[in-house]
Amino acid sequence: MKRIFLIFFLQLTAIVSAQESTTSAPQTFTLEEAIAYGLKNSYNAEIASKDIAIALKQKWEIISQGLPQISGNAEYINNLKQPVILLPGEIAGGDPGTFVPVTFGTQQNLTATGTWNQLIFDGSYIVGVQSAKTLLQISENAKVKTDLEVKLAITNAYSNVLLARESVEISKRNLETIQKNLNDTRKTYENGLIEEEAVEQLEITLLGLETSLNNAERMEVIAYDMLKLSMGIPVNNYIEALDNLEELSTENFDLQLLNKEIQIEENIDFRLAQDQSNQAEILVKLEKSKSLPTLTGFVNYGAQGNSDSFSFFTNNQVYFDQSILGLSLNVPIFSSGMRSARTAQKRIQYEQSLIQLEFTKNQVELNIESAKNDYRFSLENYANKQKSLDLAERIENKNQVKFLEGLSSSFDLNDAQQQLYRAQQDYLQAMLNVVTNKTELENLLDTSKYSKEN
Repeated sequence: MKRIFLIFFLQLTAIVSAQESTTSAPQTFTLEEAIAYGLKNSYNAEIASKDIAIALKQKWEIISQGLPQISGNAEYINNLKQPVILLPGEIAGGDPGTFVPVTFGTQQNLTATGTWNQLIFDGSYIVGVQSAKTLLQISENAKVKTDLEVKLAITNAYSNVLLARESVEISKRNLETIQKNLNDTRKTYENGLIEEEAVEQLEITLLGLETSLNNAERMEVIAYDMLKLSMGIPVNNYIEALDNLEELSTENFDLQLLNKEIQIEENIDFRLAQDQSNQAEILVKLEKSKSLPTLTGFVNYGAQGNSDSFSFFTNNQVYFDQSILGLSLNVPIFSSGMRSARTAQKRIQYEQSLIQLEFTKNQVELNIESAKNDYRFSLENYANKQKSLDLAERIENKNQVKFLEGLSSSFDLNDAQQQLYRAQQDYLQAMLNVVTNKTELENLLDTSKYSKEN
């Protein structure tokens, strides 16, 4: 029995271990894979997709209002106390001035009615259908805008992960270098060749690097959480970025993008502003349509049964048919200026939307030029920061040699080291800016299928 239990326990342990190893395996993503994943699974992308689904249902809801509407009604009445009507006594041969109580109808009644309603003409309905199409277009363009924002958010978050990871690696290398320098300097101090101040200066630098490393490691965790959030992945899951920041920034060098031109009307921000303007115009038409007559038709058919007892489902129950065919015409005649005031309000709002559309057009042109300038600057800045880093490394190496040979002070070495650390961070930031600025420019120059089709 003990042997069987031991075998079972070992098998169970192996299964659990295998499950844990499978569960803990990280999801790996390149930047392109992260963007593709986020466009399908990010929270904002899913919400935007739901908005399109809602708009489709709203469109059908409005269209169906002009289609036949059929309703049914059944009513059962049990007159627990039947109403009594007093008739003049003369009718029954009584004396004048007297009344005879008479009960009309039966105690129980059952009525079933079916009604067909059909809208024949309504100006508001025609405008409503146009509005539904515009609403769907707004939702589709909003989805395009959301996808572009998701792409930018994931690019920024992914790049920040790479930046944080590179910062950790650089901090570790700097820490190793300073630790070695500190050990060598302590030996030199113990031999009485340098002052204690040199050791203390390196200890201060070492403490600063340890703090920077701890902060960089925490920032890497936060950067991964931000990336998971932007991709629609639970923050408790483990993922890993595969790209390298330097290679990614090099891949994002595209001078031809600076020469790319698009029609402003194809920009998604302009399309959204145009959609709002179209919607405002439709609202003007809607208010005008309310002064038109409305014509509807209906057909009613029903049956009624009467009895003093509940015998409505027996074969000898008699039902009396009834049917109505009719038209209903509603003609607005006078509203004391209310309709004209509402129409004037919507017309003014439409004029406001045209002003906003013109403003958006100029703003898009400015944003494109500004984004091109930022991207051009990031390319130039990347090259300069790369040269600055090379120079800072050579200066720091020379100062290390001079310091160990006793030709320069610890303060000179510290200045060179701090300059190197700043150059390293500036270079990382320059690489990051190349990637993010290119994405921002691409978003402004994007001409997606939605904006073209609509």
